[in-house]
Amino acid sequence: MPIDPYILLLLATVGLAALLPARGTTAEVASGASTAAIALLFFLYGARLSTREALDGLRHWRLHVTVLACTFAVFPLLGLAARGLVPVILTHPLYQGLLFLTLVPSTVQSSIAFTSIARGNVPAAICAGSFSSIVGIIATPLLAASLLGGSGGGFSADSLVRIVLQLLVPFLAGQLLRRWIGGFVTRHKKVLGLVDRGSILLVVYTAFSQGMVQGIWHQVSPLRLGGLLAVEAVILAVMLLLTWYGGKALGFGREDRIALQFAGSKKSLAAGLPMASVLFGAHASLAVLPLMLFHQMQLMVCAVIAKRRSHDPGATGVSAPGPAAGSRTAVGTGTRSG
Repeated sequence: MPIDPYILLLLATVGLAALLPARGTTAEVASGASTAAIALLFFLYGARLSTREALDGLRHWRLHVTVLACTFAVFPLLGLAARGLVPVILTHPLYQGLLFLTLVPSTVQSSIAFTSIARGNVPAAICAGSFSSIVGIIATPLLAASLLGGSGGGFSADSLVRIVLQLLVPFLAGQLLRRWIGGFVTRHKKVLGLVDRGSILLVVYTAFSQGMVQGIWHQVSPLRLGGLLAVEAVILAVMLLLTWYGGKALGFGREDRIALQFAGSKKSLAAGLPMASVLFGAHASLAVLPLMLFHQMQLMVCAVIAKRRSHDPGATGVSAPGPAAGSRTAVGTGTRSG
């Protein structure tokens, strides 16, 4: 499987931060720009979300509740179970990043893409991913406050205030202004997609620059990284199996099970990176490393699964009816970071 080109850009950004980390005044400027970029990201998220699509998908409420339960209940439970691997396999900072990974909302774009390839319920995947993103703006920081607490690398009550100001307020502003700017956002989605990616790269550069200045990378060895990858592979496998066979046990049809599997087993890099930057501050570099690795892993594994699902005997290629069914099925699997 080819590597997602955006992952290569992320790795190149990490390499740039390792060679030329921002220091002094440059670091202050980069930090301010990163804060502004995060606000812009969530403003655009709000402006893009179609309220009509969300309302149209409410009839699949059982599926959406199941996806939310997988994302914000089952995943965190697996993260808490991994605590027993410290310090034998994972260091404490890597475990904090792994636990944060399990608290992040699901993806939108790639969940839609894989569901479409596998001939599943695309409108349900759109709504499930969108609902997860909305809930995650509030649920992720609250879960982090509860599960990470004071050990979360500088996480405090002030972080909740920063989440509201930097994430929730811009998101709500985008939703309120969607009536007037929605058409512009739709017409220029490719250009704004580049803004998305550039903003995330800036967040990554700022976070990893801070880690380099603090010498935090001396805490990570190749052996530890291998252990982290192995743990993440197990978590991903558990979630893929649970969403597929659990969906069958709950009585979902094939198309809904596909949407459940891809929306309920994945984590959003696009949402997680900015949140980690806000929640962890100067300690964000190690906090986002597990998420970056998991992102590439889930893309590669889900691409294989989606291709095989498309050849299932029961695959009809017909999604559930709804206004969104024909509007967003041609989404590339490797073009978006979310």
